[in-house]
Amino acid sequence: MNAETPSVWLWIVVGLLLLSQGTWIFIDARKRGRRAWLWGLWGIINCPTSLIVYLLIVVRPETKKRRDL
Repeated sequence: MNAETPSVWLWIVVGLLLLSQGTWIFIDARKRGRRAWLWGLWGIINCPTSLIVYLLIVVRPETKKRRDL
């Protein structure tokens, strides 16, 4: 392999990271009743943007709502 080609291990780590992030977002969105398939698929597509957006749009408002009660 030359220096420009990423290692196979790098691709495996990136794949596992995306898969675990998408799975966590899917499970959490399903628990909250918030379009789990959409969030889960988006979580598999990129990292960490989808996680940050999910936390800001779904998790933060619900946490804030519970705190205000």
